[in-house]
Amino acid sequence: MAVKTDITNIHHIKILVDSFYQQVQQDELLGPIFLGAIKDWPHHLDKMYRFWQTVLLDEHTYAGSPFPPHANMPINETHFNRWLQLFHAAVDELFTGKTADEAKWRSGKMAAMFQHKIAFYRGTNMYPLQ
Repeated sequence: MAVKTDITNIHHIKILVDSFYQQVQQDELLGPIFLGAIKDWPHHLDKMYRFWQTVLLDEHTYAGSPFPPHANMPINETHFNRWLQLFHAAVDELFTGKTADEAKWRSGKMAAMFQHKIAFYRGTNMYPLQ
């Protein structure tokens, strides 16, 4: 068994993202939602590489607003909990260290923020800026 390292470069980000999304696509709860929403997987994966590269490695390659595409999706707390479970499992299976821990912490904060914003927009007639 290979010794796990921390997440330190874009190659590690790609391994994490690819592993995570393989699990998502096969997941009974999340798979149908992601497979229905994402039409161009290479483009989506590239965007996720750049997002996590920016967030975790402080290499600013992502520009955009990650929330708006999720605003009207048929998702709730159950979906976010499963998303976090799969993401944390992918991190733990592949990596260990400070940045790996940060990836799990940031994913939890992102899930909480998305849930809060979705609840807000569902309770109003407002829509997020694109």
